[in-house]
Amino acid sequence: MPDRGGGPTGPRIRVGRPSRRVRTLLMTLGVLAVLGMAFTMFAGFWTEWLWYRSVKYSSVFTTTLWTKIGLFFVFGLLMALAVGFNIWLAHRMRPPLSAMSMEQQSLDRYRMGIAPYKTWLLLGITALVGLIAGASASSQWRTWLMWVNGVPFHQKDPQFHLDVSFYAFDLPWYRFLLGFGFAAAILSLIAAALTHYLYGGLRITSPGARATAAATGHLSVLIGFFVALKAVAYWLDRYGLAVKSSDFKATDNWTGLRYVDANAYLPAKTILFCIAVICALLFFATLWRRTWQLPVIGFGLMVLSAILIGGLYPAIVQKFQVQPNEQAKEAPYVEKNLKATREAYGIDGAKVTDYSGTSKTKDKSTLRDDVDSTASIRILDPNIVSPTFQQLQQIRNYYAFPTNLDVDRYSKNGKNAGDQDTVIGLRELNLNGIPKNNWINDHFRYTHGYGVVAAKGTDADANGQPVFTEYDLPSRGTLGTYEQQVYYGEKTTTYSIVGGPQKEIDYSDDSGEKTTSYKGKSGVNLANPINRAAYAVAFNEPQILYSGAIGEGSRILYNRTPKERVEAVAPWLTIDGDAYPAVVNHRIQWIVDAYTTTNGYPYASRTTLGDTTADSLTANNNSRAVVAQQNQVNYIRNSVKATVDAYTGEVKLYQWDAKDPVLKTWMKAFPGTVKPRTAISPDLMAHLRYPQDLFKVQRELLTRYHVTNPTTFLSGSEVWQVPDDPTNKSGSAVPPYYLSMKMPDQSSQAFSLTTTFTPNGRDNLSAFMTIDAEAGSSDYGKIRILKLPTSTTVDGPKQVQSQFNSEQDIAESIKLLKGGDSDIEYGNLLTVPLDGGLLYVEPVYVRGGGLKYPLLRKVLVSYGDKTAFENTLDEALNKVFGAESSTPPPSDQGNNPPPTSSNPTVQQALNDAQKAFDAGQEALKKGDWQAYGKAQKDLQDALQRAEDAQSKADKTTGGSSAKPTSGAKPTSGAKPSGSPKPSGSPSG
Repeated sequence: MPDRGGGPTGPRIRVGRPSRRVRTLLMTLGVLAVLGMAFTMFAGFWTEWLWYRSVKYSSVFTTTLWTKIGLFFVFGLLMALAVGFNIWLAHRMRPPLSAMSMEQQSLDRYRMGIAPYKTWLLLGITALVGLIAGASASSQWRTWLMWVNGVPFHQKDPQFHLDVSFYAFDLPWYRFLLGFGFAAAILSLIAAALTHYLYGGLRITSPGARATAAATGHLSVLIGFFVALKAVAYWLDRYGLAVKSSDFKATDNWTGLRYVDANAYLPAKTILFCIAVICALLFFATLWRRTWQLPVIGFGLMVLSAILIGGLYPAIVQKFQVQPNEQAKEAPYVEKNLKATREAYGIDGAKVTDYSGTSKTKDKSTLRDDVDSTASIRILDPNIVSPTFQQLQQIRNYYAFPTNLDVDRYSKNGKNAGDQDTVIGLRELNLNGIPKNNWINDHFRYTHGYGVVAAKGTDADANGQPVFTEYDLPSRGTLGTYEQQVYYGEKTTTYSIVGGPQKEIDYSDDSGEKTTSYKGKSGVNLANPINRAAYAVAFNEPQILYSGAIGEGSRILYNRTPKERVEAVAPWLTIDGDAYPAVVNHRIQWIVDAYTTTNGYPYASRTTLGDTTADSLTANNNSRAVVAQQNQVNYIRNSVKATVDAYTGEVKLYQWDAKDPVLKTWMKAFPGTVKPRTAISPDLMAHLRYPQDLFKVQRELLTRYHVTNPTTFLSGSEVWQVPDDPTNKSGSAVPPYYLSMKMPDQSSQAFSLTTTFTPNGRDNLSAFMTIDAEAGSSDYGKIRILKLPTSTTVDGPKQVQSQFNSEQDIAESIKLLKGGDSDIEYGNLLTVPLDGGLLYVEPVYVRGGGLKYPLLRKVLVSYGDKTAFENTLDEALNKVFGAESSTPPPSDQGNNPPPTSSNPTVQQALNDAQKAFDAGQEALKKGDWQAYGKAQKDLQDALQRAEDAQSKADKTTGGSSAKPTSGAKPTSGAKPSGSPKPSGSPSG
């Protein structure tokens, strides 16, 4: 261009190309960046594949992967073809260009601009929509697998008489296809309209026709396709009414047809389907008529019909037919909902029995022996005594117990489940307690926990400590010999590298540290440099690549919590919040309950698992929350029992419910992953139990669905609620409790889960519920409900707790127990039906002194109008019933040896604490409160001296010195000679 400025132009600056060296450097950096991103993606894929192969569930990985890939490419390609074809067709139908208006002249510049890139632009648009559609479709892999592998339920819905499998497996897939079709139609319509507009097929401001005949025909077909899909949607909506949730005053999350659905919405959907079909045909007819007049009229009619027939008419029916006589109109549909909901949640067999709530026997002393035969009352609360286990059995700082321990059953020789409720926990690895944190210590040296610690659930020694049946390090006691190393546990959340040149710390005793090297086959071998590089990238830890601590035989262990492993190998299962350990066939096995669920059971009301399974324990411990694949469900079965070996990490899935069609469907999709029920060994069967989360779901449904009469259900007069936990201030529901007990219709005790109900909005008791939790029994899973009379009031848990706290003598004693810096902690409030009345038992723990771990100090007992607050359960029961048990107390109560320590200063302080405690107990018996107060002060001073001396010793030895702990214990339960003093560090 010539210079039009008229003045000097100045020097010209010539911008040259970058030098060869710069270009080479930039190209190298670009290639390296691409390779880095590619290897990062490869590392994620490769490490996941290696992990699944290491646990021998590679088929789960490959089936899921190929399903996702197949859905991605099929539906991505279909969407790309649909959009691309319509863009190509619209371009091919473009009219001859003529810039006769300003609109067309403006568009001409855009047409000229994109002309050289038309092919690339087309490919880019189709690739983008294809990627988005493919990614969306790949997330539907569960829906696809359930549809293609679905098996019949052999149950039909009461409205359309279709098998339940249609709603559970087929309808979700059809809805996905319909949604995909709508998306393809809308995107194709938009793309075609824009192309027609760009090339003159559609005109907005130009004179003459607004659309060419070709554009009219093309767009009419696309709109007709959309309307045809709407017709299909109307037809599927008819069946969707059977699984539709709606607001209904009878219950939350009501599911299924009501009167207005069956008599207004159902015929309306059928009429709208016919109108939509006619409307679609009118749009298709524009290929010959070349006018939109009739299709537009038809579309307007369809919209108007949807408003009048689909909206206004049902509202009129509801207002003028249903509301004036609701109970009569809704009763048949409520009956269907009651039946379906009870079947879907497995509560249809619940046995409801009337129960008076008051004792029939005038002389209560005759009931004293009945208490022992009715229930093995567990006074050791697994949700409170973890700190006690920690203080007495931690042994080393780098071990820890879970916040909530578990309840299991063991016979007195510890071999199998039997007549003894046992509180059990594993001594797991605690990295926060190791002497020095660094990469080698955290991942190579401190790799596992060690041993089981167990105590009788029904006993405590004279000092309030648990009566341990498995104890010390290495653990010994009644459980016999077993593999004690715990490489997989609830608190093991980091990776470890084992089996290589770096030795691991096994445990420590008086002779020093014992080392070991992992001999198991779990984990992934890191001898391969590609594997090491992949894990270095995946874990963002470069040292894995070059560390000399990794060599031949090194294996990396990760995904180590039991729930995490089961969820990974069976991503189609919902995992119970509470995995529990058991010694099975000389190995520690984590037992995990798992559920199959669906959201498509017709007429069954829905529940939200996250809310229904919440209680006062999950409120304070997120690790106990259910791992839900589908949070809102209306069908659930405990179809799978899983085990995870604490040493090898081996995961086994066992079919528990052989009739469940959802499990059968998933077993078809993932063949060979679930073992038959016959593969469960007798030793494992003895430790299986009814799962808590399923019980919580069922009890929540039974607050409304315990009634079978539609009129009573609609009136809401029999609605119950799960009471809040009266023993804490969380405001959450009381958790269910495991307890060996017998109901009035049982001849002997059975290991059971129990809960209470109160009337909606009130605190008195309305019902007591148990379920047989013993897996080997014929009554396993049988629900028994004792319904209290509505004409009289029986105290509920909150009222009983209030009664405990309000009695003057009890209040004075609690006030004394809280003296100094001690804290009171109430244990589980257990309820036991007895002779028509209800026996309440609650252990009371005291946290006192500097060590601050709970010790059982008192037991609260209430029966009828009698209440007792005594040092032991037997004493409290004797006082309430006015008689002593003819059954002698356990001979091993109080058999724990006195506390010992290798540190003389600590030992002297513990001796002083024992003397102060004994003096306090003696003062309590005499009612000498002044002497008791002095003893309390001496006790706290002694405990503080013990803690200070121990802390000083730990700092000196780097945390490796032993804590004050119990000495040797008899394994047979016999009282040792010499009648040693009670063990432990007593407090207030």
